[in-house]
Amino acid sequence: MTTGVAVEIENLGVSIDGASLLRNVNITVNAGEWLCIIGPNGAGKSTMLRAVAGVTPFTGSVAVGGRSLDDVPARTRAQTVAFVPQNQVVPPGIRAVDYVLLGRNPWIAPLGKESRADMAVVHKVLDQLDVGRLASRELDTLSGGERQRIIIARALAQEAPVLLLDEPTTALDIGHQQDLLNLLDELRSDHQLTLISTMHDLSLAGQYADRLALLSCGELMATGTATEVLTEDRINAHYRASVRILTQADGTILVIPARAPAAP
Repeated sequence: MTTGVAVEIENLGVSIDGASLLRNVNITVNAGEWLCIIGPNGAGKSTMLRAVAGVTPFTGSVAVGGRSLDDVPARTRAQTVAFVPQNQVVPPGIRAVDYVLLGRNPWIAPLGKESRADMAVVHKVLDQLDVGRLASRELDTLSGGERQRIIIARALAQEAPVLLLDEPTTALDIGHQQDLLNLLDELRSDHQLTLISTMHDLSLAGQYADRLALLSCGELMATGTATEVLTEDRINAHYRASVRILTQADGTILVIPARAPAAP
């Protein structure tokens, strides 16, 4: 998958226990593009990623690489889409290297054993994320930021052309946030990796993503570039936040919280 449409979402809807979480979401993501889903808490961002990953029942259609998810076996889907949820369940006592190796499962034959090539992929992504030194450590002994990078390393080891990331910078300090986002940007450029992420930091979202998709109350409210989507009025309306939008000389958009004037 190197050209054309990577993900096509049509009339996507999700309801759980009678509550409508997403309604009539339509969006197309091109191969090699980075789409960042933004929106206030409870807008449906994580739900949308879980639907695209095929782990949440939905109505409408989701096609990846031109094939409907309904027509793709689970093993093939895992070779095509890698998903990093916000709250990842980690087996107790597992070493970092063994956890990342789980990302190779879609490529290893049933009852088969990992190859040297599989281990080479694992160590490569560990080094790329600056966690090679943690390979033999158990995940439950790591800091939150270290653990988050190991979880993302597993997804990268999956070598799927579409990567879904739910708040990937959670628990990372500002330096590792930048390192991770820069690495993801390099990978999508070098390998035509398609990224769909959620992000609370609107400035970072605008700096790294090609396009933003604003969800609010389960509906798609706006799509476009950071300049088109990130406006003071729109953020105030959907986030109920007072902000200032600053545009730097290079066109970078910065969203700055601004304390609302005190009531007289």
